[in-house]
Amino acid sequence: MKNIIVTGGSGFIGSNLVNYLIKKRYFVINLDKLTYASNKYHNKIRNKRNYKLIKIDINNKNKLFKIIKRHKPLVIFNLAAETHVDRSIDGPENFIKTNINGTFNLLESLRLLQKKNIRPKLVHISTDEVYGDIKNGRSDEFYQYQPSSPYSASKAGADHLVKSYIRTYKLNAVISNCCNNYGPYQFPEKLIPKMISNIFNNKELPVYAKGQNSREWIHVFDHCEALFTLYLKGKNGESYNVGSGTNLKNIDLVKKLLKVCKSMGIRIGKKTKIKFVKDRPGHDFRYALNSKKILKKLKWKPKIYFEKGLKETVIWYLKNKNFIKNIPRANYLKRLGLKL
Repeated sequence: MKNIIVTGGSGFIGSNLVNYLIKKRYFVINLDKLTYASNKYHNKIRNKRNYKLIKIDINNKNKLFKIIKRHKPLVIFNLAAETHVDRSIDGPENFIKTNINGTFNLLESLRLLQKKNIRPKLVHISTDEVYGDIKNGRSDEFYQYQPSSPYSASKAGADHLVKSYIRTYKLNAVISNCCNNYGPYQFPEKLIPKMISNIFNNKELPVYAKGQNSREWIHVFDHCEALFTLYLKGKNGESYNVGSGTNLKNIDLVKKLLKVCKSMGIRIGKKTKIKFVKDRPGHDFRYALNSKKILKKLKWKPKIYFEKGLKETVIWYLKNKNFIKNIPRANYLKRLGLKL
């Protein structure tokens, strides 16, 4: 059985990617710090014959080096990151430590392991937020980086480090810049699971400013297929945008979610109303990716139509209510990102 390492494999995208790889009969080693947003919900159902969880901070370079040396993976998917923009506004330090320093330690481990003829491919997962506010059109892979938040700046810094190691040390690596994901196992501080949870519990639906900010959305299952395609076909040194082309204003997304819930017979309580709240500092107005490169060069394209994926996501949260119930409410209820 061939080995694959996923860093941050207990996060939202990481959890789904680990499940995807297990189904493809790889032995998956999940390296995760197990922070507040880590997903422990699925660990009991995983077959330990082809899955191993190792608790580790990727800033522990010596331990990281030894794990990679021992398992000699075909590929490392780097998803270890702090991701919530509002938290980065309140406290940027953890984002610098994990997203930049952590990526540096991973790259250093790979650089040193090359001398021992251990050369796994690195698929580094980044974000569309590194491009900043896209007023018009769509950002392709040559678009200038203009990050707006400490989160996106830390991801941009990590991307630049990866590119420098590719050029200077000839590492075999590719970068994925993806749009907003949705689907199973997403931590409820993020928009879609937060709205679903509030609808289920007859609570207000807080929307920043007037809800006019636009985001591009992709189902996490499509993203996982794209990442696997980058492992198989991605050209060394290249960056690939991974998007769906489906943009929605936040207010329209919340209204669409309410409509989906009503169509499913889910009761909408009297308190479940949209409430506009104070915007966060530096809030980008619009993200939009040009994903023609991965479609044309690697023949990948998203398969899940947004309305269908949104309904299936609601169904998943209905069937797995314990997923959110088992998360301490203090970890996601308090409004963050208002500090100046």
